[in-house]
Amino acid sequence: MDHRLPNDGDALTGVEMFAGLESDVRQRVIATAVPRNYRKGQIIFVEHDPGESLIILKRGAVAIFRTAPTGERAVLTVVRPPDVLGEVSLLDASARSASAEAIEDCQALTLSRAAFMDLVHSNPRILDAVMRSVGALIRRLTEQNTDHVFLDLPGRVAKTLVRLAGESQAPMITIELNQSQLAEMAGGSRQSVNQAIGSFASRGWLRTEGRRIVVTDLQALRRRAGMAVS
Repeated sequence: MDHRLPNDGDALTGVEMFAGLESDVRQRVIATAVPRNYRKGQIIFVEHDPGESLIILKRGAVAIFRTAPTGERAVLTVVRPPDVLGEVSLLDASARSASAEAIEDCQALTLSRAAFMDLVHSNPRILDAVMRSVGALIRRLTEQNTDHVFLDLPGRVAKTLVRLAGESQAPMITIELNQSQLAEMAGGSRQSVNQAIGSFASRGWLRTEGRRIVVTDLQALRRRAGMAVS
């Protein structure tokens, strides 16, 4: 799936955190921000790194994950445009609480903590948007914990695929995520996730194409995940 900001407007178009800013303030933010490109598979930052910048994602997708002492990874979420990442560390001046990896080629803008805090102090509406972002993060983590209690692994795999499909209404949705990454997101072994994918494929809900998963029946996956069918 090709995730990018819409082409109309400036580089902050669609980014909720900056939606309430006047045009001249938005232009100052854009002038201060530094463009960055990240290759697929590139680590953007690592847990415990200093939280020195806000990253505004313009194109691509980024997996946010934590790593256990054993080396196992748990993917907390996948960030896509027009979302931002790294805002929590900027607020409390702490180290990064998780790591981030580009799972597609990405284009982004980075805003230093000093510039971000100046912006927050002069435009309190941004703080409201940041607090909503933190609230959404807490709700997402709460839902993930609930899923591990109430859903079996195939149900979690189905729900993960539905989330990755986003708001797409296309009859077929291509998800650029290999089965190891999917296992990290669903909280299961690669073998168990492969079995769930094989079961879904045999039912005609999806098919695999190398490292891609092509969803062909999103509503069936929603039902398997116990989600409302639109």
